[in-house]
Amino acid sequence: MSMSMKKVLASAKKVMHPNSRKSIAITKKTKRITNREKLKLGNAMKQNLIGEKMLWIQENMLPDVCPYTPQLADELVKKYMARNDEELEQISIKHSIGGRKNRQHASREDILRMTKKNEEAEYDTCGIEIPDIFNPAQCEMLRKWDGELRYLPNFKFTRFGKNHLLKAMRYSVKPAKKSVTKSGDETLDKLMAETHGKDSTDDKVTSNRSGTSDAHSEKDKPCFMEVE
Repeated sequence: MSMSMKKVLASAKKVMHPNSRKSIAITKKTKRITNREKLKLGNAMKQNLIGEKMLWIQENMLPDVCPYTPQLADELVKKYMARNDEELEQISIKHSIGGRKNRQHASREDILRMTKKNEEAEYDTCGIEIPDIFNPAQCEMLRKWDGELRYLPNFKFTRFGKNHLLKAMRYSVKPAKKSVTKSGDETLDKLMAETHGKDSTDDKVTSNRSGTSDAHSEKDKPCFMEVE
């Protein structure tokens, strides 16, 4: 029991009417403290689960790979989802020996199967949330992490799902666009063709101008008539 709850209960030693204002205030305060304690406990359990996941990933990371590629990240996530397969197999073997009617370790088996089912559903939809091992700084930080839960806010978490990793793998193997390079002979031929076309055009324009000027000169000549 927390100190806040003890103080509230200590203040209610006297017998009071259940509908009095003081009794109602004590009930509200007790309920508020209980909800706060439940929230703290839930956050602590969530942090412990995240810490266990990160420790498993840290122990199963490749030693000389940082950051991870999409293909290696996909293999690591699939390996994480199959981490309890060996234990499930041992439980099933125990059930098959001796023709036992009762399921031994039934609760443990149900928990493992439910956990794997939920993780596979997350992998196929939104993705499993782990530290961003695509980021070199985050990957190196995860390698050096000593398991202290107080350092969890320093990590950047991201979700790795089936569709996201497939897209990342396709993008990583996408061939680069080839740049078209022209040889020196092709470039020279093109320049010569352009120059030749320009020269022929200039010649046409010059001839047209000369023809027009000759016509104007003949037109402008004075006309002389012989007078008898």
